[in-house]
Amino acid sequence: MSKKTLTVEVKPEILKWAIDTAGWKEEDISKKLKVSPAIFSSWLKGVANPTLNQLEDLAKVVKRPLAVFFLPEAPKENPLPKDYRMLPEKTGKFDKKTILAIRRARRLQKISKELSENLNANINKMIPTVKKSEDPKKTAEKYREEFKLDDKKQKSFKNPYEVFNYLRDIIEEKNIIIFQISMPIEDARGFTLVDGSPAVIVVNSKDQIEARIFTLMHEFGHVLLNESGVSMPENSLFIKNVESVEKWCNDFSSAFLLPEALAKAEFSQNKDVAKLSRAYKVSKAMLFYNMYRLNFISKQQYDSFIGKYEPEIQKPKEKAGKKGGFRPTADKQCLSERGQKFVSLVVNNVDKGFITHSDALGYLSIKSKNLDKVMSKAKK
Repeated sequence: MSKKTLTVEVKPEILKWAIDTAGWKEEDISKKLKVSPAIFSSWLKGVANPTLNQLEDLAKVVKRPLAVFFLPEAPKENPLPKDYRMLPEKTGKFDKKTILAIRRARRLQKISKELSENLNANINKMIPTVKKSEDPKKTAEKYREEFKLDDKKQKSFKNPYEVFNYLRDIIEEKNIIIFQISMPIEDARGFTLVDGSPAVIVVNSKDQIEARIFTLMHEFGHVLLNESGVSMPENSLFIKNVESVEKWCNDFSSAFLLPEALAKAEFSQNKDVAKLSRAYKVSKAMLFYNMYRLNFISKQQYDSFIGKYEPEIQKPKEKAGKKGGFRPTADKQCLSERGQKFVSLVVNNVDKGFITHSDALGYLSIKSKNLDKVMSKAKK
């Protein structure tokens, strides 16, 4: 009997679990598999079974290993992080790619824990938890000083990528691992996982770099509050009734990147948003928000600015190869996505013989020809 006709028994609850946790609707996945809704429904009811070919196709669609369908019961996984996106029509409902990004981050979080334990390394975050009742501006002032970031240093960076990497390195030194993973920009701009160790921050790699900087510090605020969640930080700047955790994290990020005293001094002399954005490597959205909040522009001016710049605020970064963009080399791409902390954990485990080169390739999602370059750039 060929694979095309060989049917395999799969428990309906495992099929349903695989579909639900991938964010698919039953009717959509039946179309994807080119199976009639009636046949697909019969699988879920346990009155018929898929062929091996069909099960392999399903595994590819929901991004699960084939072996998971032969388990006696569905695996237990942590629930999705709390939805802080302030999108009423999508509350608790995430795009399939966002769900996949969360699953990938959880997998990398688990791997990070195992790799750290191999090295007897501490994986607990090295920052105290903050309460929402504490002033986010004062907390931002404390960390801006701890991060050795003042207006002179902020202006000295050549571009916003340098700022992002500077902040990322410091945060990762505090045992908070930062990944950059692609998600639909209209669905999520970042999320935080603190319901396991080590704590993980994920920033949407499709976003504009200035927006990513704001998201990074917003999600760091989530870590400070010890609150897991999925966020749309810049979008929520322009919502009146913002959830208290999001408001705290927005105020923290905003005050960290442009303290109120500095903002007032700059706005008094210059209201050129594009120029200020270039000088301080911050997003225009954050600048608009602060100008309006600090009464440097009227509601009418604010609305006019937003109307003019909103398409730019919402759009993803330019793809490599378009309009003079460049495609990073595989080793640089790996370091950008996985970060120095995670890459170093992998490299040190290889050096100590705890994992093989093959394991490292899987953890880093790179080809063997690029491994030496990545390893040479990792901090040890």
